[in-house]
This record gives sequence, structure tokens and C-alpha cells, in this order.
Amino acid sequence: MKKLFTIDDFMIAAVSAVGCGLGTEIPHLLGAPDWVGYLISMGAGMLLEGIVSKIVFSKAVQKKTANKIYVFAGGLLVLALGQAFLSEWSDVSLLTYVKEETASVIVMPLLGFAVSMLMRFFQTRKIRKIYGDGSKGFVYDLKQEDIDVVNQENRPITGEYDSACAVKTRTGIYVGTKEKEITYFSGIPYAKPPVGARRWKAPEPLDETDAVFEAKYPGASAVQVEFEGSILRNHRQSEDCLTLNICYGNKEEGEKKTRKKKPVMVLFHHGDFSYGGSVDPLIYGDNFAKANPDIVLVSFNYRLGIFGFIDFSEIPGGEAYPDAANLGLLDQIAALKWVRENIAAFGGDPDKITVMGFESGATSISLLAACEEAKGLFRRAFVFSGSPADAYNTPDGSRQLAKKLLELTATTTMEELRALPTEQLKAAGQKLWLNMAAPTWDGKLLPADVYAAYENGAASDIEFIIGIPSNERSVYKSVIGGENYESVVDGGAEAMMGILDAAAAEAVSAYIRQRPAGMSELDAKAKLLEQWSALCIYRSALKLSAGGGKVYLMYWNAKPLIENLGSGTVDVASSLFGNSEAAQLYGNVMDKDLSEVLQTLMTKFIRGEALRLYNNEIKGIDALDWKKYPMALNLSNDKILCEPIDDKVTEIGALMNFIAR
Repeated sequence: MKKLFTIDDFMIAAVSAVGCGLGTEIPHLLGAPDWVGYLISMGAGMLLEGIVSKIVFSKAVQKKTANKIYVFAGGLLVLALGQAFLSEWSDVSLLTYVKEETASVIVMPLLGFAVSMLMRFFQTRKIRKIYGDGSKGFVYDLKQEDIDVVNQENRPITGEYDSACAVKTRTGIYVGTKEKEITYFSGIPYAKPPVGARRWKAPEPLDETDAVFEAKYPGASAVQVEFEGSILRNHRQSEDCLTLNICYGNKEEGEKKTRKKKPVMVLFHHGDFSYGGSVDPLIYGDNFAKANPDIVLVSFNYRLGIFGFIDFSEIPGGEAYPDAANLGLLDQIAALKWVRENIAAFGGDPDKITVMGFESGATSISLLAACEEAKGLFRRAFVFSGSPADAYNTPDGSRQLAKKLLELTATTTMEELRALPTEQLKAAGQKLWLNMAAPTWDGKLLPADVYAAYENGAASDIEFIIGIPSNERSVYKSVIGGENYESVVDGGAEAMMGILDAAAAEAVSAYIRQRPAGMSELDAKAKLLEQWSALCIYRSALKLSAGGGKVYLMYWNAKPLIENLGSGTVDVASSLFGNSEAAQLYGNVMDKDLSEVLQTLMTKFIRGEALRLYNNEIKGIDALDWKKYPMALNLSNDKILCEPIDDKVTEIGALMNFIAR
């Protein structure tokens, strides 16, 4: 995607040639040894190259054509004066040095490109050796020592501790880990453990204390459904899972420090509300924090599955658990409140919080944006591959899940159900996975119609980036496995048909009937569900914009290394956080150019800056102006365009018409 060299590089080379030429010839004319001339030549060339590069690639020059012309004219003048000087004293031409420098402008990037392609070749070969054609989904190549590290637990501290790594909060003093480039705190509780009598109850705030605790290791992941393709099955799980992690870079230390608080990014982990956790290496914040030391990163866990999203209102004794349908969302609100109250102690600005989520994390943020209880807890939101449509729009589905849970566990009341051990409930949740544990538009915590709330301005004070993947279905299949995937596709297609009006339903039926030769009915349905999911995300942008919100749309159209593994959350998350090793773990090679563009735009968004790139702000990337919805940033491996994407989101016009109602 990047240009290997630009006209700017050739101008810099020409001016650098003046330094090299004069640095060589003047000592020679003065009778100095050749080696002295060589050293002076090299030093003068590098000095001029550094100075001119800063000028040529500065924002002031790259943003205005007139300034670029002035600088180029100045460079040519320097070249002419240098040549005139040498012509006066010797018969040497600067053109010789210009040719040498120009050759380096061409050769060095080509060599770098060749090396990167060679590295990609070996990485790809290693990945294909592990994954083959990807038909078995995500298999991972994990080291036991890494698994052992993340499964260690924090302990209370009663003796001495390193105060340089300690931060005092309202709920305790936490001692983290300080490395050369980053400082991190892991496994900090943000609410009381939801165990025992607090199972299926709303999260309770922690008591104030001056007690000291380790914050070196991640907290337990939520109890969850375990798929073969889920990396979280290698991490310890517990109902006591309400913890968060904080990470920031140390680069400012030793430099001129500022007392200005840093903007904060809070990450909602991905999954489908039945699995996931903040310990997934895709979303580690280390590399991002090193590259962006002026931003504080936070990630956290919340309750999942039947522990976090189930409606007991029709179960005997269920009236004592009025919040059970949306407990995971209440956990998220509790985490955001803890961050708002305490993040200043870690250098963060509680008034500049941006939230980011993928899949179920994106759905959660989309729902909280319309939630009165979450009002004011974040100013900006990046959501990818998730929408309000991924929640129940009535309580019926969640209530049916509760009844099936009682049948499976041979219990009849909430008292009996609450007495069951965690492992028995986990086993039940595994069997009931297809019944879908998810949030509910309950008319209490959430509006009865979230899209209508958007249109009425419920989230107009939040600035959004909304991302749509082009091939997320294969990513999901790689997690849950082929057999589960078939059941999801069949059930999802049936549910979709029940929602559509007559025109859209007929168009969908025709699409399946008229599928291309060689495409199975299952694949046709899966492709339809991909389009339906994309349209529901697109609808979020449409309704938020209609309600006065500021919305930027993004379409991820990069190709996967292995087609069966798909392209979506894995690629975008690893690219945004610069986690190339995690991308390889998931069977892909991170596109470094796309990663640099995404990170640059994302950090601008977090800081509240305009979503623009001036020419060569990222060297080799042309100027880019990300315009608001209905325009979208279309990202692929070979180009980035800002354009409408209606025709890319769906092939069925009747579906777009239905969504746009």
C-alpha cells in the first residue's frame, strides 16, 4: 500500500548530495587525506538529509502545495549553488553524487521491501504448517510457560512493597509492574465478587480501604462456554471475575513531563456473550502503549452466558433477581464508573474516555450508548462487528433460556438453582449455548427500541466510529467449530426470516434458490447472515446520524491469509494494537501498512483530533480525509478509499430498504 519512494525522497537526496559532494571535495582541495573527506562527506550528507527531511515531511509543507513548491525551489537553488561552487574550484560535478544518492533512494526501499517479503514468506510458511487450509479453525501454537504466567494469581501484600510501582485508589493500593517502556496493573477488582448470595445480583461497589494488593497478573476470566477455537479455554475461570487491567507507556519519563492528564481508552473484549476475556493476546495493550505513551489503556472482564444474561422473572423466586437479564451490561457500567473515579491516579483524564469493542464488546457499547445509567461515562466509541440487533428485542428469548436451565439442572426454584456449584452451572451453560445468552432490550436498563432511541438523539453526544467486516462469519466459524456453525446458520436464517417484511423475505428466499452452482444452501444462508449482520451495523450508523450524532463508518475489506479463517475482528484488533505475534497465533500475518494507518487514525480519534492524514504524515501514504457517514473508509490490502459502501454491504436491495425504514 505504501509508496516505496516519493518525489520528496528524490528532493531530499539531491540536497543530501550537495553535502556529500562538498564534504568530499573541499577537504580534497585543501589537501586532507581521503579518509577525512569521506568522514566529513558522510556527516555532512546525513546532517543535510536529516534537516531537509524534517522540513519536507513537516505538516506545514505537506498540507500546502504552495509550501512544497517553495521548498523544492529552495532545494534546487541549493543544488545549483553547490554545483557553481564546485565548478569554480574543480572539474567535479555534483550530478555524480546526485546519481549515487538517487540510487540509494530507489535501492534501499527495494531492499527493505525484499527483506519484509522474505520475512512474510517464512511467517506464512510457519502458519500454513500449523493451520493447513484452516478448515479445523483456530488451533493456536501456545507455549506452556506463557499459559502458566497468565494463570498466576495476585495476593494481598502485608509487608514492604515497591512504592514506585504502587498507585493509591479509593478501593486500595495496587502494586503493578514497571518495565523499561511500559507500566501495567493487572487484575484490579472494580466490584465485589458476584459469588454466593451475590450470584445473579447487580454488581456492588467495593468498600474504601488502604489495604495493599498485588496487581501483576490478570484476574480470572468469566465462567464461559469452551469452544475448541477459543483461546480463553487455556485461562482460569471463576465467577469472581470482575477485574480490570491498566497499561501506559513510560516514554515521557526522562523527558519533559507534563501534568496534563492523558486520554483514556477502555476496551470491551470480544466474543458472543458466551465466551471471551481481556487476557486474549489479540487485545494486549503493551505494543500500543509503547507507541502511544500519552494514552492510558484499560481492559476488563464482565459476566458472560447464563451468569450474566438470563431473565428469571417467570421462575419462582425470580423477583429477587430483577437485574439478571442484563448483568453483564451492569458490570460494564460498574467498570466504567470505577475508571471514572480512579483513573486520574494512573495519569488518565476521566473526562476523556473513549470506549472500544469488537463483536459482543461492540454490541455492549452500542447498547450502553442508549442507556441512561451509562450517560456521561464515555465521550467517543469505536465499535467493530457488533450492533444492538445482536441483543434480544423482547424478554422472551432470555426467559426461555431460564426455563431450560431449570429443566436441565432438575431444579424448580431460584433457591435451588443458586445452591448449585459453579461447575454444574458451567456444564449446563455449555449444553444450552445455542439458546443464546445475550442482553435484552428490557425497557428498563435499555430502551424498548434501541434504534428508535438513536433516532431520537439518545446518543447524540457520543462520537462514533462504526466498523463493518467483510468476512467475519469465517472468523466465528473458526472459533465455534463447523458443527456448531451449521446450527447457528440454520437458526439465524430462520430468525431473520421471522423479522423481515414480505418483500424482503421473498428477496431472501429467491437469493437462496438462485444461488450460484457449487454453492451449498448452508453457504448461501451464511452469506445472507453476513449481509444481515453488516446491515444491522450499517443501521446503527444511519439511526445515530439521523439523531444528530457524529458518525464515521469503516468497511474492512482486507483479504485473509487463509480463506477459511476469515478476516475481521482478528485482523482489525491485532492491527489496531500492533500485535503481530497474536495475528500469527490466529493464523494471519499482520499488514503493517494497514496497522500504521489504523493506529494513527485511532489515536487521533482518542485525542479528539480530526480524522485526516496529510500527505506523507505516514511516509508513503497519500493525504486522506475520512468523511462522516454516509461516506465510509474502505480499507483493503492495496488501497484506502473514502466512498459510499451501500453496494458492498449487501447484494439484496430489499434488505437495504427494510433496514433503512
